[in-house]
Amino acid sequence: MNSADIVVVGLGAMGSAALYQLAWRGARVIGLDQHRPPHTYGSSHGETRITRQAIGEGAAYVPLVLRSHEIWRELEAQSGASLFLACGGLILSSSVGEALHHGKPQFLRRTIQAARQFGIPHEVLDTAQIEARFPQFGLKGDETGYYEPGAGLLYPERCIQVQLEQAQRLGASVHTGERVQRIIPQADGVWLETDKNRYTAARVVVSAGAWAADLLGEPFKRVLRVYRQVLFWLEAQDAHTYAPGRFPIFIWMFGSGEGEHFYGFPQVAQGVKVATEQSRVSTHPDWVERSVQGVEIQAFLERYVQGRLKGLGPACLKSATCLYTSTADGDFILDHHPDSERILVASPCSGHGFKHSAAVGEIMAELALHGKSTLDLSPFRLGQRPAWA
Repeated sequence: MNSADIVVVGLGAMGSAALYQLAWRGARVIGLDQHRPPHTYGSSHGETRITRQAIGEGAAYVPLVLRSHEIWRELEAQSGASLFLACGGLILSSSVGEALHHGKPQFLRRTIQAARQFGIPHEVLDTAQIEARFPQFGLKGDETGYYEPGAGLLYPERCIQVQLEQAQRLGASVHTGERVQRIIPQADGVWLETDKNRYTAARVVVSAGAWAADLLGEPFKRVLRVYRQVLFWLEAQDAHTYAPGRFPIFIWMFGSGEGEHFYGFPQVAQGVKVATEQSRVSTHPDWVERSVQGVEIQAFLERYVQGRLKGLGPACLKSATCLYTSTADGDFILDHHPDSERILVASPCSGHGFKHSAAVGEIMAELALHGKSTLDLSPFRLGQRPAWA
């Protein structure tokens, strides 16, 4: 039986960060993943992820993202890799109403409040100011914008790869292509059974994303759901117009109805990446439809892009799917399993987790090794999350 101080199950955003932080602290740590991260089967792929400092999802997240930004820069210095591009971020809302974003109402107002509370540099722009600075947007004339110069994008595959490499350099063992089937708490530790081996550890960190509910059982199955999301990379008639420095990351609530919001990035590779989010039809990671149909592309262009992003499309250069593992209120779970304090859980992301993942890894390391964190985790307790209706 393989043994370690800590075993980390799932090596995506949260798991790779936890593995690195544990190894950096000198723990004997093993990381397990059923795939070979970074991979395209979960939630941590697609070339880019938004990061922003004033978090409209709630002020409790701001310390997480601020600490994560520090860690990304530390990792860049250690590895020489580019992980974080601060290209600026714009959040747009219309006076006709504002769709829920990650389960939260009045997202723009809450973002501005968080920026003021934490002293985050920002500007509040009217329609004319947005048009003057970012003429790529086709506005109606009643928009308000929040602009944050320190916002930007992360390169998720690089972030995961660098943290796994740094963890292994520090002595961590990584076992990929190995699926955990059972986690069995004991009085003095935890046993794990995979499809290939057995393991024992003092504690386990479960960061299994879309597979977390299956692995953790009740009560996690009551509070977690998995949703298929689709990402699109559209051709720009003038790629220079959408380059970093000329075009920001953005989140645009253009109406108050369900799904009336979308987000996007400047062009950093092939095409301009844009997407929306859906929480109507749930799925399972083992049988989700991973191909994107032409009708989906056309529907997205018609509902979201046409008339709103000038000179973008109609050619879709590529598309992809990813998974959101979400709670009903859109918040995280950073807690132990109710059956055992030796089983720590870092899931789900609810669609906005990658920006916080470096700090979440640090939190999991603190909990696993010392039983407490330097940050207030009370908003992220399992008991705080409502069951899905």
